[in-house]
Amino acid sequence: MTVTLERSVEEFIGAPRQMFIDGQWVNAASGKTFETPNPATGETLARVAEGDAEDINRAVRAARRAFEDGPWSRMTASARGRLIWRIGDLILEHTDELAQLESLDNGKPYLVAQAADVPLAADLFHYMAGWATKIEGNTINISVPYMPGANFHSYTLREPVGVVGQIIPWNFPLLMAAWKLGPALATGNCVVLKPAEQTPLTALRLAELIAEAGIPDGVVNVVPGYGETAGAALAAHDDVDKVAFTGSTEVGRLIVAAATGNLKKVSLELGGKSPNIVFSDAQDDAVAGAANAIFFNHGQCCVAGSRLFVQQDRFDEVVEGVAEIAKSIKIGSGLDADTQMGPLVSDEQFRRVTGYLESGREEGATAVTGGGRVGDRGYFVEPTVITNTRPDMKIVREEIFGPVVVAEPFSSLDEIAAEANDTTYGLGAGIWTKDISKAHALAKKIRAGTVWINCYNVFDAALPFGGYKQSGWGREMGHEVLEAYTEVKAVTAQL
Repeated sequence: MTVTLERSVEEFIGAPRQMFIDGQWVNAASGKTFETPNPATGETLARVAEGDAEDINRAVRAARRAFEDGPWSRMTASARGRLIWRIGDLILEHTDELAQLESLDNGKPYLVAQAADVPLAADLFHYMAGWATKIEGNTINISVPYMPGANFHSYTLREPVGVVGQIIPWNFPLLMAAWKLGPALATGNCVVLKPAEQTPLTALRLAELIAEAGIPDGVVNVVPGYGETAGAALAAHDDVDKVAFTGSTEVGRLIVAAATGNLKKVSLELGGKSPNIVFSDAQDDAVAGAANAIFFNHGQCCVAGSRLFVQQDRFDEVVEGVAEIAKSIKIGSGLDADTQMGPLVSDEQFRRVTGYLESGREEGATAVTGGGRVGDRGYFVEPTVITNTRPDMKIVREEIFGPVVVAEPFSSLDEIAAEANDTTYGLGAGIWTKDISKAHALAKKIRAGTVWINCYNVFDAALPFGGYKQSGWGREMGHEVLEAYTEVKAVTAQL
């Protein structure tokens, strides 16, 4: 059964979509537009205004004016929190519409977006709304050795950074917009958001809801466009005080280089090649857990458990079980109610993933199941389980960002700790065992920002998320993210 599109969705994709600057819907300065495709068919879904450097300039000017002179900086923290909470409410009120747009633009199953992406996005705004009134400083008793007898009153203020440029990815378009916007708004910043060119639609619809919530003009601006033009201009802009980026490690390096012009603050949530470790004493649900770790969101997940390590005496059993689950996954359009896995997001991503599969075959790896495309229309790839790999293979070392897992046996705790850490990344990891002491001992040894024990892909607005090593700088969510969007000022008065 195919999901019937809501009239509002048909109307939204049926008209050219503009960009949102200073509270107004405007065309690109150049007049250019670009196509966003339906990944299930490869056909054009909608046309969107194509932002470039001039549009970024316009948006940054609007954000700066709203930050310096507008009502946002004069608004009480309580009032600001109520508006942010209202954004979460509006997201929930439009759950079905947003889920359909996400499914059309990204390819993910509508029912998954409806059950997970949209509610999590709303929850993030609700959670961050509460932090608006809890941004606090400290009083400090200081002693100044070279001023004996002097008396001082010292305290700190935690203040917004200012104008923030945010660049979000295409794998969770609505949710990543929420992850970025929620803390930036809670801490009093103004934002220029650039959605991924592959999936701009829910960010643009979110901008409408943000305006409806009562966020003042210029506080949030949304400029769709390509990374090499709009994204590069935003990262390098001298009047942007901070840039926050989620995406590949390769592009993250470019963001860092572009930000050096005015030494703006930078936070990065980048790639991963996460180990998922199954011990001999793991419960039977570890098999389904291992499958979920890699096949969730079509493997297009930065923490995907793409390196499956299984203790030797259960290796064949677990690999066979994951392969059987892979074979049973219903692949199709995200709007098909029976679909469990939709297409990859774009032709570029399709070619990337299938290129890695070809590389694995050429280097001697074995596909236990999968390894090819599905059908001849759209960007569908089979869920794939690979064995007979070597540590130096590209499919083992590099992030594939698709439904592809490499499985390797291991023998001991010390061996697996070293193998798990043998990567340039450090974003996530999974551990499956009945021995909770062993699990916690291994969790301490793994250099990753998130470690799941007897579960995987568990996210919450209160949990900090981010990576070690080349998986990024800083943290998203939780109270830790507030540090990324604030400056600390020390004030001292002699009494």
